[in-house]
Amino acid sequence: MSGPNGDPNISSEDGIIDDDEFGEEEYAAINSMLDQINSYLDDLEERNDTLNGKLHELLESNRQARLDFRAELLGSTTQEKHHAAEESLPSKPDQLEENK
Repeated sequence: MSGPNGDPNISSEDGIIDDDEFGEEEYAAINSMLDQINSYLDDLEERNDTLNGKLHELLESNRQARLDFRAELLGSTTQEKHHAAEESLPSKPDQLEENK
């Protein structure tokens, strides 16, 4: 038979833990320590959730900035091409005559 923690080499009948050895004070101390550990774990979970939320906000902000930058870059490239095309076209009717 396995032990209290699932250890296959320890039998629960071996008498490692005798219920009579612990008094009310020991159980109260153990409960207090477990409550404190639980409180620390709750605090850690809350901090983790907060950090996770901030990380998602940062990722979304970076994604939006990257999209804005890409749109700006593509927009300026399109404007440069449009401007270059306008410069190559004759701007006056006289120039149209010269090109014929």
